[in-house]
Amino acid sequence: EVQLVASGGRLVQPGGSLRLSCVASGFDFSNDPMSWVRQSPGMRREWIAGISSDDGEFTDYSDSVKGRFTVSRDNVKHTVYLQLSNLRTEDTAMYYCTNGFIHIAPSDLARINVGQGTQVTVSS
Repeated sequence: EVQLVASGGRLVQPGGSLRLSCVASGFDFSNDPMSWVRQSPGMRREWIAGISSDDGEFTDYSDSVKGRFTVSRDNVKHTVYLQLSNLRTEDTAMYYCTNGFIHIAPSDLARINVGQGTQVTVSS
C-alpha cells in the first residue's frame, strides 16, 4: 500500500521560509518521480513542483512558485523535500506529495493519491 505522509507545515510570517518533508512507503521510491501539490480551502488542487526519479537531476515548478521553492529528494530516507522561501499569504494551503509524476496536468489532479498533507499558513 502506498503511503505518503507530509510534515513540517506551520504558521509563518510573509517573507519567511519553511522546509516540508514527505516520507513515502509502499513503492520503489528511488525509481519514481515525485511531485508536490497544494490545495487552499474552496480551491482546486494545484501542482507546484516535481522531481525526477533516481538522482533527481530534473525538476519542474509552477510559475506561482518558481524561484521561491526548491524540491529535492533523499532516496535513502525515502523522503522528498520542499524548501519554501519568500513566502506569501497566497501560499497558505494544505501541502501534499504524490508519486509517479514530475508534472501533473490540471485535469489529472483530482484523481491522484496524495496521502496525508501538512498545513502551511502564511500570515502576519
